[in-house]
Amino acid sequence: MNSAFFLVLRRMRAPIIVLIVIYAISVFGLTLVPGVDAEGKAAPPLSFFHAFYFISYTATTIGFGEIPTAFSDGQRLWVTVSIYLTVIGWSYSIVTLIALLQDKGFQNTLTVNRFSRRVRQIKEPFYLVCGCGETGNLICRTFDRIGHAFVVIEKDELRVQELDLQDFKTDTPALAADASIPDNLLRAGLTHPKCRAVLAVTSDEQANLAIAIAVRLLNPSITVIAQGRTLSVTANMASFGTDHIINPFARFSEHLALAITAPERFRLIDLLTALPETPLPEIHRPPRGRWILCGYGRFGRLIADQLTPAGIELTIIDPSCNPEEMANSIRGYGTEADSLRSAGIGSAAGIIAGSDNDVNNLSIAVTAAELNPSLFVVTRQNHNVNAPLFVAYRDDYTMVPSRIVAQECIAILITPLLAAFLNLLRERDEAWSNALVCRLQGLCDGRTPAVWGLKLNISEAQAAYRTLMQKRRMTLGEILRDGTDRSQPLPAVTLLIRREDELILLPPDNLPLAPGDELLFASSLAARRNLELTLYRPGELDYVLTGHEVTGSWVWNWLATRRKAGDHPS
Repeated sequence: MNSAFFLVLRRMRAPIIVLIVIYAISVFGLTLVPGVDAEGKAAPPLSFFHAFYFISYTATTIGFGEIPTAFSDGQRLWVTVSIYLTVIGWSYSIVTLIALLQDKGFQNTLTVNRFSRRVRQIKEPFYLVCGCGETGNLICRTFDRIGHAFVVIEKDELRVQELDLQDFKTDTPALAADASIPDNLLRAGLTHPKCRAVLAVTSDEQANLAIAIAVRLLNPSITVIAQGRTLSVTANMASFGTDHIINPFARFSEHLALAITAPERFRLIDLLTALPETPLPEIHRPPRGRWILCGYGRFGRLIADQLTPAGIELTIIDPSCNPEEMANSIRGYGTEADSLRSAGIGSAAGIIAGSDNDVNNLSIAVTAAELNPSLFVVTRQNHNVNAPLFVAYRDDYTMVPSRIVAQECIAILITPLLAAFLNLLRERDEAWSNALVCRLQGLCDGRTPAVWGLKLNISEAQAAYRTLMQKRRMTLGEILRDGTDRSQPLPAVTLLIRREDELILLPPDNLPLAPGDELLFASSLAARRNLELTLYRPGELDYVLTGHEVTGSWVWNWLATRRKAGDHPS
């Protein structure tokens, strides 16, 4: 606010000085020009007070007439000069003020001040999202859907304006600024006591690195998640203690290899890490055999590193390949039929169109499918704006970097227990994974379940915590009932319970709960709100456990108690 105030003073300094000088000259002149009395005789000039009073109401176009007496011709001439002088002065001031209001620097100062004020007034935990491109937008929409507050910094002003047009439930503070500048991070609430985590998900990994370093130095106590794609940048992030580094190319490579070697486990992970209540992901069953990889850059090398140990034979097509130095490689782009035939497209089980150009990837996929209709086609979609093209093509598996990063960010922040659950999956076979997938797919009528966690403590589950502290027995199955009709079970699956150092995978309904238990659920968002309300409000919990309905009015409860006492006299 101070910067805006001083900016106004600096820009309006000259017009204000001009007005003061004009008024001073006009008033001083009236005190020198002689007047006339009622009989037409010469009279002394106006006093300083009367001159100042007359100029004040005349220059502001109010106009009360000539007071205290009619003016002389000399006075009227001077007043005429004064009127034109003040008109010029006010015109100059108004034009300068309009130019100031249209000045980009002044508008930006007002915007920054308003943004900083709104951030300071946040009273609930929030996340700081740096970058609102394809990845950041997905994260913001998910936060809004599940009811988490967030603040956005985005360098592109157009994207910030588009963010304002989205139908968010809350008015989200957003600033068009460079998030790699520490001052902007501080304005966005980096040191705010309610800031829970910072997400560096801009399209520039150098900016993400700068954000991660700034967070570690300015507020090392909060979680920072950063997106990186090159080995040097991710290693630099790790050296500064970045909590979570997400490389979408590496994640997709791992997923593709898992989809080939353990398809049911991959399907389960795909469901659990998907954004909540989105359409169920397609079932992917990549075949074993020989594959063709088009594009051998950062993405292609990571794919090769994952598929080769899984027993997949790869033939690589890339314009930089030298067949004499690299076995099973062909120089080309893969968009032409000749290079595909040279790679043995007719006998290949699958192809990966993995260049950094969406048009080329679609061209590779279409050409390959014409030469071998039974081919399993994997495409890399680099930009979300091209999603309609990939949907129209209908390949077997599409790699979308922005969605991969968004899904992992949400999983890390919202469900910290999910990582422990996924680690336990490695010990389970395909049949176990398939059975759980069938349960999860039936929760939300064709949409992905929300995976969320809750701890039985005083802040998150007040009623349940106090009940357990009173040594009252309460089982898992008893709380998984509808808070509006306890005869109906909630559509929810308890995936994991962490009790001190013990992890209980898929706990049974008859498991007694204990204070401090951490629970990981998969359910619809409506079921989540229902269960959270049940565990927090004593009346709701009492109804679910006993069927006894308690209203929120103490008068009604007192009358009900008196009536019961009358029905059961001692």
